[in-house]
Parts: sequence; C-alpha cells; structure tokens
Amino acid sequence: MQKRNTISLYWKCQLIFWSLAALQWAYAGYMGIGFSYKLAIIHYVLDLVIYIVPSHLYRNLSRRLGWHTLSLPNLMVRLVPVIIVMAVVFMVFTITKNYFVRLGFRPGFGGTIEDAFKAQSFVVFITGLRLMSIWLLAYYAYHYAQREINAVKEAARLEVMSKEAAFNNLSTQLNPHFFFNSLNSIKALVIEDPKAARRAIDILSELMRTSLYQEQKNLVSLKHELALVQDYLELEKIRFEEKLKVSIQADEALMNKQVLHLGIQTLVENAIKHGISQQPQGGFIKTEISSVAGEIVITVENTGMLNDGLKKGIGLSNLEERLQLQFDGKSVFRLQQETVQTVKAIIKTPLV
Repeated sequence: MQKRNTISLYWKCQLIFWSLAALQWAYAGYMGIGFSYKLAIIHYVLDLVIYIVPSHLYRNLSRRLGWHTLSLPNLMVRLVPVIIVMAVVFMVFTITKNYFVRLGFRPGFGGTIEDAFKAQSFVVFITGLRLMSIWLLAYYAYHYAQREINAVKEAARLEVMSKEAAFNNLSTQLNPHFFFNSLNSIKALVIEDPKAARRAIDILSELMRTSLYQEQKNLVSLKHELALVQDYLELEKIRFEEKLKVSIQADEALMNKQVLHLGIQTLVENAIKHGISQQPQGGFIKTEISSVAGEIVITVENTGMLNDGLKKGIGLSNLEERLQLQFDGKSVFRLQQETVQTVKAIIKTPLV
C-alpha cells in the first residue's frame, strides 16, 4: 500500500493559527462600512502569505542557531527582542499590504503610504506584538515539552540499561567457571599462603556484596570505579599469577569526576575474557585515565588480537549505547588493534 503524504503538525499549526488571525481582520472589515467579499478574499490570501513567510523563515533561522534547544532563561533573553522585531515586520507588511490593496481595488482611494503608517502603526504593531508573542511562545513551548518528554524517555531507558549492565556484571561474577576458578585458587592458597587466601575471600565477598546490595547509579566517581576494578583485577591475579601484569595510571585531579558506572570494569573484563585468557603465556592490562580538552579519556590496552566476530559483543554494545544516552551523544567509544599483539579500548566523555 502506498504511503499517503500528510501535512506535518508544524504546518497544520501554521495554517490554523494564521488563518484565524486573517479571519479576525476579515471580521473587523465585515463589521465596518463598505465590506466587499472580493476584497476580503484578497486580504485573507495575502495575510496568510505575509504572516506565514516571515514566521517560517524565522523558524528555519531558529533551528539553524539551535535556539529550540536552549534553556528557558537563555531563550527568553533572545525571545523578547525577537518578538519586537517580528511585530515590526508584521506591522510593516500589514500596513503596506492594506495600502496597496486599497489603492488597486478601491476607486477614488486617496492618501499616501506615509499617512497610512501614521494612522495605523500603533494599533497594528500592538496586534502584531500579541500575535507574534502567542505564536513564538507556543512554538517554543512545544519544543520544550518535547525535550522534557524525550528526556524522561531516555532517562527511563538509561535506567533499564544500567540495571541490565548491573545484572550482566553480577552474572559475570557469579558465572560458575569464574566462581569455581576463584575458589580453587583460594583453596590452593589456604595452605601455601593463608594471608593471601583470606584476602582473596574478602575481595570475592566484597565484589558480590557490591553487586547484590549496593544502590546502582548511572554515574559514579572515578575513585569508586577504580576501586572496583582494582579489587576485580587483584582477584584475577590470584588465578593468573605471574601471567597477568596490571598497570593503572590515573590523574589524581580526576578522582572525584563522574564516569559511567561499570564502564571501565566492562573494558577490563573484556580484556581478561577475550585477551589474557586466550594467551598461553598471559599478558598485560594497562589502564590510563587523563583529561584532554575538557574530556575524560579512558584507555584500556591489553595483550590480544581482535576477533571481528567478537569485536563488539553484548557487553561492549551495551556499554556504547549507555555512553551515548548518558552523555547525550557527546561520548566516543573505540576498540582497535593498537599493535600486532595489543588491543586498545578508548572512551572519551565530557568532564562531569
């Protein structure tokens, strides 16, 4: 079935609003003396043209400047002078139109355009001020409402994805293979190094407690996120021993800045699963966090090779979408083969 073309909401509102404004003028003429239906139709059509064209041009300019995305205080600073200018344009067009229509269609009409402006300027300007205020405020109120609705939808979606990320994190930590490997590592340490065994049990317990009971947030401090990553890596080092080399370097000035919850840990888990565990000789994981040009730059580099089929699995795809939603499309996520033997994941987000 062929899709029918329909008039957009914007054009429906344009036609309805300015038609009502033009009909108001027509009614005023009807109640006066010497009403002519022919002139009323001419005035009506010309009114629609001279009202719709400036308002539509302004709408295009506003969209180009991004004014429909501004906060209310910033918008009002711009809107007051705009309403005045648009009212002046309305006045000039209306009086000019009225003058030339009368000049062309009313025999014996006298007077100059200067006289018309002197007689009508104030009344028409006030009318334009009222109409432009209504139109512009309604236009921006609609966009403001749409932004609020979209923000609520995105917040709800982000919350669902955050819970899903927490669930995936919990699933990884409770994964039988991971869990029993950790227990076997701890078991081997009980006799050889009881102190290390106790530490491993504490770490495993803390990781599970964090996943099960701690309130999940979309953003956490970098300090909190790195503490979780360090505990996770310390536990993994028990399993890999000397085969796993770990390096974490972070700018101390960024420790209280906000990062995506479980973002760095997802990269580290991915590096363990698809990188280190696939190398018989083991390898390294190097994490660096710095700030560049108003952004937090997070890199996780590890020994391994990119598998095109696993380049962006569920965990990384989930992470990328959460980043885009949380930072309103202003984040960057890349996974690349850095050298022949190393893979690097990069996250860039605005400083928060």
